[in-house]
Amino acid sequence: MHGTGGHGEAQFGHVREQFSDRYTVITPDCSGSGLTPLHADELSLDELVEQVIGAARAVTDEPLDIVGFSLGAVVAAAAAAEHPALVRRLVVINGWARKDDPRQQLATDLWRRLAAIDEEAFAAYSALLVFSPPFLAGIGSGGVKATVAGIKAEAWTLQQIELDHLVDISDRLPAIAAPTLVIGSTRDALIPVEHSREIHAAVAGSEYAELESGHVVIFEKTTELVELLGDFLDRD
Repeated sequence: MHGTGGHGEAQFGHVREQFSDRYTVITPDCSGSGLTPLHADELSLDELVEQVIGAARAVTDEPLDIVGFSLGAVVAAAAAAEHPALVRRLVVINGWARKDDPRQQLATDLWRRLAAIDEEAFAAYSALLVFSPPFLAGIGSGGVKATVAGIKAEAWTLQQIELDHLVDISDRLPAIAAPTLVIGSTRDALIPVEHSREIHAAVAGSEYAELESGHVVIFEKTTELVELLGDFLDRD
């Protein structure tokens, strides 16, 4: 399940072939993302949970392995809590459980405000939030400019940021029964790694791993992430 400002193919398409030889890989898009229409109302967590479950059930009746990144991690965890009989394994990547972290609230509030007053500043700030300093330094000034140019303050992105600002699943985590792997990123400026550690502590029996990466670990540490996912999902 993709994160804020992305869609399934954009964020997971480059790793699909690593798993499609042995799994049916489904990359659903939440409201507004990809080809899924944007509706006029505010997004809700429960709506996204039902979209994910509905997309999977349209393809298979078998138990699911759910991998979620960022906002998608929150949705995936909530889905596992609400539908325990449907979820075989759960992976939570750079997610969070509570909305009362003042630093995170400050970051997401500024993020959405910038979109309304300066789209170029919104794009630049987005890059600073989601990529680590070593990654940005490694792609050079040309790469940074191209990355920033590709970030747009779309209406659906802003709806997802609004949900980021409001969502809280701390009371749902104890209901997760599926074997769970929590992955945090130590250079994450959007969702500090402490949030992943909190999720791990709250989900009984969960496993935990950290990667030295910014928020978009799916691009910064693709090989390492795929290895972690494969090792966990391929168990009997």
